[in-house]
Amino acid sequence: MTTPRFTALVLAGSRGAVDPVAQAAGVTHKALAVVGGQPMLLRVVDALRASPAVGRIVLALQDREIVDTLPALAAAVERGEITVMPTQSSPALTVEAAIRTLPDAFPLLVTTSDHALLTPDIVASFIDGVSRDAEVAVGLATRTSILAAYPDSVRTFIQLGGEGYSGCNLFAFMRPEAAQAVAFWARMERYRKTPWKIAASIGLRPLLRYALGWLDLRGAFGELSRLIGVRGVPVILPQPEAAIDVDKPSDLAQVERILSQRR
Repeated sequence: MTTPRFTALVLAGSRGAVDPVAQAAGVTHKALAVVGGQPMLLRVVDALRASPAVGRIVLALQDREIVDTLPALAAAVERGEITVMPTQSSPALTVEAAIRTLPDAFPLLVTTSDHALLTPDIVASFIDGVSRDAEVAVGLATRTSILAAYPDSVRTFIQLGGEGYSGCNLFAFMRPEAAQAVAFWARMERYRKTPWKIAASIGLRPLLRYALGWLDLRGAFGELSRLIGVRGVPVILPQPEAAIDVDKPSDLAQVERILSQRR
């Protein structure tokens, strides 16, 4: 049985009125910051358009001006090759809105406009690594691989079973049941300023196992799957640069260096 091609949703919202990356790059929106001679958003779109597993692309934008600033992108939207939808007040709520409003949304691939090093190879590695019996998949890279390739990279790692893991801004929601995971994600976003509510939602057992260092990656996803009610799996990507997104001006400089070395 052939797996349907993915709908790719690109989250291109902004963090507040003043984004430090946009400021450093001298642009109105973070997604328009130029690296390697090209705005980040276009780099992401080009990688997705070159991916055989992606059937359509949907841009979740806070401001339509982003499209109008990029003539090639505006033309693709005008031709119906790319769809545009508004962002909601958080990433999870935007994904919820996409699931609710897009016809035939599944399987759904979610990434971000600041994934400036995204390539068709990274997309293929992620999609190929998704278990077909899973409802949700999350792209990760190991601390070992990231620091071996980019020792100056400053990433956030979650320590599980003797290894650290960093997110890669790649998520797959395979079937309608995956909406339960998005609802849980949205709940965690609402609770971000009240940590005790997050702890209560997760439960004592997984928190205790994590605190004692007894929780490895497989165990962590097992606990989350049990908690949410759908099967979630990690996908460890062989490309460490998949974990390098652009959250701050220093990331912008690092991505520029990496792209310069490639050229």
